[in-house]
Amino acid sequence: MQDKNFTAVLDSLSKEEKVNRLKRMAGKNEIVDYILDPADENPSVYCGTYRKYNEGSLYGAWIDLKACGDYDTFIEVCHKLHADEEDPELMFQDFQYFPERWYSESCMDEATFDKIIEYADMDDKEAFEAYTDATGDDDFDNFKSRYMGEWDSEEDFAEHIVDECYNLEEHGIIGRYFDYKAFARDLFLDGYSYYDGYVFSDR
Repeated sequence: MQDKNFTAVLDSLSKEEKVNRLKRMAGKNEIVDYILDPADENPSVYCGTYRKYNEGSLYGAWIDLKACGDYDTFIEVCHKLHADEEDPELMFQDFQYFPERWYSESCMDEATFDKIIEYADMDDKEAFEAYTDATGDDDFDNFKSRYMGEWDSEEDFAEHIVDECYNLEEHGIIGRYFDYKAFARDLFLDGYSYYDGYVFSDR
């Protein structure tokens, strides 16, 4: 019954409309595995085209960047989604589950795509975002080498450093008078920084 209805709809279309409808459906069938599942929280962009947008259409789909895996597949999927246009000018109208600094309406480059994929596999996304917001540096290697963990305060981190590096118990009662607050102040004046509950070394 559904096939007969579809045939009737096609018969009512002009030749050009019919070709475009079939192209669009074929493209969508090929890319179904790359369209974001609403239950997932993978980095994704909503892909339309400038032509459709200018004509008043928001037709498009949320493309799962992680499912694409690599940049060439991502671009191919976007073009198949809009196979009804001969040379679609892709327009990325929205994004989700990755930092805004990497979003571009007119398409990210391959290096940025690779960053987003690496970001998707990170365990410390919030710490990374705190680091990049504070420093402007989005280099993963720099982040990993400087990240010292999550702490309730600068003083808590100072206590950790003392426990790791010094044995105050050897000094008996004198050790009880160690000034953690002053030590923390000195640590974070030169050597460490504290952003949104995360500690990073300065070098």
